Amino acid sequence: MLSSGHYWYGEQVFGELGTRYFLRDALGIAAGLHEFFRNTDVFQMANYAQTVNVIGAIKTTKTAAAFETTGLALKLYRQRFGTIPVVVSGDTGPLDVVAAWTEDRKAITVGVVNPTREAQELPFNLQGAKLTGKGRVWSISGPDEMAYNHPGEAPKVTVVEQEISGVERSIKAQPVSVMLFRLEVE
Repeated sequence: MLSSGHYWYGEQVFGELGTRYFLRDALGIAAGLHEFFRNTDVFQMANYAQTVNVIGAIKTTKTAAAFETTGLALKLYRQRFGTIPVVVSGDTGPLDVVAAWTEDRKAITVGVVNPTREAQELPFNLQGAKLTGKGRVWSISGPDEMAYNHPGEAPKVTVVEQEISGVERSIKAQPVSVMLFRLEVE
């Protein structure tokens, strides 16, 4: 049995094992999901044990709730990542990259984890289809790798959605981020 992982370190702010998750933990969860996606021929199902408090993806107080950084990654991939796996080949280092077609095959989704403190350019050559140059990108980022969200406070780590155009042979990954591209095809 393989798990997408839980990180149990640091102060237990939310009770026993109630750890806080940072932006860098969202990158780890996304990279764990990438492993599942790369191995869909092996995995039939994967579960995330706790959802609220303790080691959960949502943290609460008596009056407020907030998505943990890890919860943002889980939510983003569940809502936006494609369903038909695509093989990614070539050297993508230092980026962790996966791809999948949307069910209707009108777009390809590309998940990118950039653990570095520098923006990275990812060249690519899509075979068997032609990009329109248009699409959307969702990015999870924050002011630094130790940024976190806390119930009742403005979130420091968010998912930002943007329309993109002019995408032909490469995409750019922001520093210390999880990015999910949806690139339309002709």
